Amino acid sequence: MSSSWILLIIAGLLEVCWTLGLKYTQGFTRPLPSVLTVAAIIASMGLLGIAVKQLPIGTAYAVWVGIGAAGAAIAGMVLFHEPATPSRLFFLVLMIVAIIGLKVTSGTH
Repeated sequence: MSSSWILLIIAGLLEVCWTLGLKYTQGFTRPLPSVLTVAAIIASMGLLGIAVKQLPIGTAYAVWVGIGAAGAAIAGMVLFHEPATPSRLFFLVLMIVAIIGLKVTSGTH
């Protein structure tokens, strides 16, 4: 796996962090969670920008969003006791399979 893919995965994980951070900022009224959330947004976008120098933009963006969406949904179930119904879990698995499929078929290493 190339360094661009590693940066993209880290960017996606940071997207999960800032998405969850939004919950803790309480509308950006809490200073520390707000600063950490903004820092995660900047780092996530910055790493995505670096990764797309070597990766196809469509694939990279879809993988970045997919990691963020799947990660946020899973974290919401674990941290905030959001419903983990069989149908939600099924579609999360489909999303993860799609992310892997995009990586495997991207033509990059």
